[in-house]
Amino acid sequence: MKKVFIDGKDGTTGLKIYNRFENRNDIELLLIDSDKRKDAKERARLINESDITFLCLPDTASIEAVSFVENKNTKIIDTSTAHRTLPDWAYGFAELSCTHRNKIKDSRRIAVPGCYASGFNSIVYPLVQSGFISREYDIVCFAMSGYTGAGKKGIAQYENENRNEELKAPRLYALTQEHKHLKEMKAISKLDKTPIFSPIICDYPRGMVVTIPLYADKMSKKYSKADIQSMFAEHYADSDIVKVRPLDYTQGMIGANHFAGRDDMEIEINGNDDRILITSRFDNLGKGASGAAIQCMNIAMGIDEKTGLNIGE
Repeated sequence: MKKVFIDGKDGTTGLKIYNRFENRNDIELLLIDSDKRKDAKERARLINESDITFLCLPDTASIEAVSFVENKNTKIIDTSTAHRTLPDWAYGFAELSCTHRNKIKDSRRIAVPGCYASGFNSIVYPLVQSGFISREYDIVCFAMSGYTGAGKKGIAQYENENRNEELKAPRLYALTQEHKHLKEMKAISKLDKTPIFSPIICDYPRGMVVTIPLYADKMSKKYSKADIQSMFAEHYADSDIVKVRPLDYTQGMIGANHFAGRDDMEIEINGNDDRILITSRFDNLGKGASGAAIQCMNIAMGIDEKTGLNIGE
């Protein structure tokens, strides 16, 4: 039985991780007294007593928590932005490559991907690694998410009965092109140029669609939709969590909330042979946050990575 501590249990992601352990008999949860949640000495004690500690904290607090580690056997799984592009940390998206999976398995420092970055890298990483596009390709990405991705304060705004009328409509943000996920989007997919990224927050709780449009004649050669679908299907062939759908899978519209409550992800290729749309659909709190964190823990423990996850067809 592994001893697990969640530093930041009362935040959105921390609470979701905590709730996932309700029926697990292979985990002993170490709990901190509510009045000591910010007590550095008590947090340090529990971190070093644990086999695995989840950090569900702001970046600065996560960096501080890592500095508390003295037990060389304690594994840290950080859900913040702080460590995602550091070379000595495993990037927690096992399906990207065998190298990513093995590093998660062997490392004592694992960084859980950002929600938007999960969708982005699920598409762009295979495109670059396969040579379908170059590292210099001018990537544009647009995405929409449920409001739970905005954290506790954002959720409270959306769920307030006296909320601003503007919250009833989708809202484009990150207008300065400085979204916090851009750094890992560029670094993990090994791009030479920072992508243009336009995220939209919407008036529904959970679910996310990330879309990459491509001009076929700007790729390394003019691949067809079928070529692209085959490449993605091969790349994710061994995964039960990332599913590549056949061409023409969706007739009409792709709903962003369809994967709410699930921990898997689906990729679709649409458009035509000149202008192609590649979409990644998942739950921003599932494969985009707590589900990914639990998957990383399972891999690090050497057990079935789907343990405790909700995986659909």
